[in-house]
Amino acid sequence: MKTSLAGSLNGLRVSRETIEKLEHFGALFQKWATSINLVAPSTLEHLWQRHIVDSLQIFQLAPTPKVWVDLGSGGGFPGVITAICLSELEGGWVHLVESNNKKCAFLRAALNETAARGSVHPIRIENASAIIPRCDAISARALADLNQLLDYCAPWMLGEGADAVAYFHKGRDYQQEIDKAVSRFQFDLVKHASVVEPDSVVLEIANLSRRTK
Repeated sequence: MKTSLAGSLNGLRVSRETIEKLEHFGALFQKWATSINLVAPSTLEHLWQRHIVDSLQIFQLAPTPKVWVDLGSGGGFPGVITAICLSELEGGWVHLVESNNKKCAFLRAALNETAARGSVHPIRIENASAIIPRCDAISARALADLNQLLDYCAPWMLGEGADAVAYFHKGRDYQQEIDKAVSRFQFDLVKHASVVEPDSVVLEIANLSRRTK
């Protein structure tokens, strides 16, 4: 199994210090994945490209100190990866929202051992805005369809002063999800081509509002 990110970043620019932290995270992930289900077992062999490098794309799209909310953080993708990148900037923070206690234990260990800038909230997504009242950016990966994601994000994207920007990984059927979502929401959309999967994208969504008719 591949044990280093060096030379396998698909053109993404990452410092040596951050690479070392990502490698440590990868080793820790593999250790924990033997006892709890952090990702689909079939994808473990391709941990670096399928999960870590794929997650790095998010920070590359918004590489400044921001307050993030990462929904359904699970195995730490992309939330822990973003938090590791922020540690180099000495600013910004990632709030990782995850309701599974075993996964929360892993997330805490990952943040602690990599000195990443983040904290774990063992709560349901629907309750997160009461604890995290504002943020600059939202991320989610392999969590729900776009319609559901926008409902989850509403507390941070709708209303006065709620101007967060959302970044969502989506696979080849992303256009169908967009077509469904625009029946309920209006938003500005930028499609960023994935550096890992040729048929996938990262959707950047801003200026969200609900349709009245």
